[in-house]
Amino acid sequence: MQFDRLNRRELITLLGGAATAAWPLALQAQQSGRLPTIGFIASGTPETQGHFVTAFMQRLLELGWVEGRTVALQVRWADGRSERFTEFAAELVRLKVDIIVTPSTPVVIAAKQASSAIPIVFAGAGDPIGSGLVASLARPGGNVTGLSQQSAELAGKRLALLREVIPGLRRLAIMANVENPPSLQELTELERLTSGLGIETTKLVTRRPEDIALGFQSLKSAVDAVYTVNDPVVNSQRVRIITLALVRRLPTMYGLREFATSGGLMSYGPDLPSLFRRAAEMADKILRGAKPADIPVEQPTKFDLVINLFTAKAIGVEVPSTVIAHADEVIE
Repeated sequence: MQFDRLNRRELITLLGGAATAAWPLALQAQQSGRLPTIGFIASGTPETQGHFVTAFMQRLLELGWVEGRTVALQVRWADGRSERFTEFAAELVRLKVDIIVTPSTPVVIAAKQASSAIPIVFAGAGDPIGSGLVASLARPGGNVTGLSQQSAELAGKRLALLREVIPGLRRLAIMANVENPPSLQELTELERLTSGLGIETTKLVTRRPEDIALGFQSLKSAVDAVYTVNDPVVNSQRVRIITLALVRRLPTMYGLREFATSGGLMSYGPDLPSLFRRAAEMADKILRGAKPADIPVEQPTKFDLVINLFTAKAIGVEVPSTVIAHADEVIE
């Protein structure tokens, strides 16, 4: 159809459609008589990840979004069960939320499979390019953007710190969910590094929460330490893992500070609440009209080392003063 042949009604319809496409999500929601809605799929429980939601909403409030007045929030708690990721993603799509926020790669994959249109913001994907979530960090493309945790890249640093604390490390158990692509990538990198150092490894495969206790029970031969790879299943079972490690007096390296502050020996990784605050800033941009495809994926620049000296004493480990000196937080 030629432009000069458009009648008045067709022209109004065309211009109206173009304007609607350009409207910020918040304005479109207001025009439809509902609040702009954010769907938040938490891979853990309120006890393990409630502070992530709090950090996200606090930053939104600082940016002018008041829950119940200018924005609505729908939170779903998966309790580390991967089958719920798909269920909750489909539910949020049916609810026609304006944005879906997720904490980890498996949840992002489920959300992306549920919708190629709803903007998705992740606050901690391990390998967004390798997992096929984005085309590139600079220009994600599609409907997904967020922040990467750089999990595999940190494996060497975590292993080096563990060896400083356990200088005689020769047998290492690695707890990982091999069905989570970033976890498998970090596991592969760890096996490569330990092989070069002459360290024998044992895999504790954790596909379900029930696998945690079974994994510790399978350690028939003694190991010198345990290395846990970040994953929704592992992270949701924080208390159980810490308890089982303490009972066996096993030094353990974690990727999240929450493990060390809850009684684990040590952790090294990004501060996740700060990543969720940054994710809120991305959500704010999208609500105001930005497209996820044009928002670069960010990577954390600061990583915290947390040492729990109380736990070290309880399991008979002496943490070198050089490691303590470099710690961002020491729990005594």
